[in-house]
Amino acid sequence: MPGLTDRLDEFRALHQAGCFVMPNPWDVGSARLLAGLGFKALATTSAGFAWTLGKADSGVNLDEVLEHLRAVAASVDVPVNADFEGGYAIEPDEVAANVGRASETGIAGLSIEDSSGDPSEPLLAFDLSVARIRAARQAIDASGGRVLLTGRSEGFVVGRPDLDDTIRRLQAYAEAGADCLYAPRLGTLGEIAAVVTALAPKPVNVLVGSDFTTVAALADLGVRRISVGGGLARVAWGPFLLAATEIAEHGTFEGLARGIPFAEIDGAFAADADP
Repeated sequence: MPGLTDRLDEFRALHQAGCFVMPNPWDVGSARLLAGLGFKALATTSAGFAWTLGKADSGVNLDEVLEHLRAVAASVDVPVNADFEGGYAIEPDEVAANVGRASETGIAGLSIEDSSGDPSEPLLAFDLSVARIRAARQAIDASGGRVLLTGRSEGFVVGRPDLDDTIRRLQAYAEAGADCLYAPRLGTLGEIAAVVTALAPKPVNVLVGSDFTTVAALADLGVRRISVGGGLARVAWGPFLLAATEIAEHGTFEGLARGIPFAEIDGAFAADADP
């Protein structure tokens, strides 16, 4: 398995040119299967991980997340980016402390977002948000400076779909030290193109949570990185719930016939087992 330094270098190199897909596993098993399909990097998903613990998104605590990051990063030989939500703190110095701890888990990158959790003011104040990114940057630099920092602006997620404000925030996050920029749930390809143009030459991540575009189309717009958030986790939960509901409500088992054959899934993990 490549060492951490190699994975840190590989992850940074991926952001220099071209476009790559960074799918989101939710546990060690899904991470190993995705790495086995040839993806060059993976990213955790806060929602997908929370659901494995029977919690809602943003319901997981810092220690649980750090343990998860260690497990996933250690399970694969490709770089892993951490969905680190808002840094599990509000104040910049506390964000910095938590980012420092995350940087020691074996991850190659992490993101910090600007949502507040307050429905009346769903985005943190602009100056505070910038200070949080700056603090995260300083913490990463203090730990060696190789973990890649992504600045996220959540306006389109929390009901504030203001493109100009999103771009203003992302530009400020870039100036504060973010290596990559990310605005989840941009509504149109035109909005994505506007963000890419405004942030150039900084790399931009785009979330694809439904069938509205293709890798080729996003690459043509200049998108450098694509993730799917909790999308694959939702896909996995769908057939499970359908089959379980059928059993509970009808006492029949047709849904089980649509499962992956035992030998196929068990064989995939057997082949990946440590010697």
